[in-house]
Amino acid sequence: MSYTMKSVNGCTKKIEFNFATLDLSKEIKAAVVKKQSTTNIKGFRKGKAPLAMVEQVYGPQIESDALNQFVQTQLFEAVTKEKLKTVGYPQFENVKYETGKSVSFEAVVEIFPEIKIADYSSYTFKKENSDVTADDLDKMTKNYLGQKAELTEVADAKAALKKGDFAIFNFEGVKADGSRPDNMKGSEYQLEIGSGQFIPGFEDGMIGLKKGDKKSVAVTFPADYHATDLQSAKVTFEVELLEIKEKKYPVLTDELAKDFGYESVADFNEKNKKNLVAQKQRQADEKLHQDILEKLVKENKFDVPATLVQNQVKYLQEDLAKNLKSQGFNEGMVEEYFDRWKSDINTKADFQVRSGLVLDHLAQEFKIETSETDFNNKLEESAKTAGIDFETVKKYYSSNAQIKNNMMYAIREEKTFEALKKKLKVT
Repeated sequence: MSYTMKSVNGCTKKIEFNFATLDLSKEIKAAVVKKQSTTNIKGFRKGKAPLAMVEQVYGPQIESDALNQFVQTQLFEAVTKEKLKTVGYPQFENVKYETGKSVSFEAVVEIFPEIKIADYSSYTFKKENSDVTADDLDKMTKNYLGQKAELTEVADAKAALKKGDFAIFNFEGVKADGSRPDNMKGSEYQLEIGSGQFIPGFEDGMIGLKKGDKKSVAVTFPADYHATDLQSAKVTFEVELLEIKEKKYPVLTDELAKDFGYESVADFNEKNKKNLVAQKQRQADEKLHQDILEKLVKENKFDVPATLVQNQVKYLQEDLAKNLKSQGFNEGMVEEYFDRWKSDINTKADFQVRSGLVLDHLAQEFKIETSETDFNNKLEESAKTAGIDFETVKKYYSSNAQIKNNMMYAIREEKTFEALKKKLKVT
């Protein structure tokens, strides 16, 4: 084969082709036949014009198609011979063609990098405590009882507003230039203190107020706030606390437990504690896995295909756009957000690609395999956690090949982490 191959970097190859003599008769004949089947020439039915006439009418286009087919075939054969694991589409450069005589061109292809993981046996990681406390159980119970709780006014006039209370208040925002926009005013507004619904610093600034108190609360709007005129703006809110309310939760009884789908209070406590334990363990594992990946990516440098990073950026932007639009962002605001946080999005995408390649390498090193049994076991686990019938969950994950593939990929990653943690020091 008439080519030479050069390495641009660890994941990019440039293949240079040079054919001093060129015979495209075979490719031209194939292109003419293909063109004939779709051609309408006056005096002939579609696809029935003589080959010679088709070639005469469409000569330049046919030759171009033949050359393109030749170029594609030569590249495919070179990639196959060199056993290159390519990513995305090739880029063709410096194509030089002399009709019927010679052709030369270059093809730049991205490939999956060869990764060598440095010794990690001495790495030490700390896994967060996943014990369930009485406070965790109390919060979980209040989440259930919240739908049946009643808001009542705090009778003590000297009571100070605290987290968890509901404030009824008037407010008016004053910008640095002294203006008081209508969209920063409110009357008899109800807000749960500590819920994080208002601008950071606002709710904390109200803590300690008593009924009838007035106060000026200074805040700085986030840099990525959806209203561009308020991004990083310093605003003072004049607040008047009208009333303090608190939630009165009913006592959990067997009757209430049955309303929530449990047999009794004991059944409620037992099952929800089990779910909390599983949830905390899952969160601790996710944090540990993230710490491990960050360490491995930091300690192992390698080039990554730009195509993979670009695809991941696109995926992150699509996911972000859905979330932002659900918060009221329009297309223009979404684009502005992407532009402002472009560097962070690119950094995140790069890390996700690198960590994915590292995990794939380790999965191969540990000879990790997944089976239909693994798939069904994971579905049973998901069904129990969500309280959904197993067959319903299985039907959903089996109805779409991509959804099932994503699940199998997640199972493979999980099994890879389990094998990896046995070789690390985790306290």
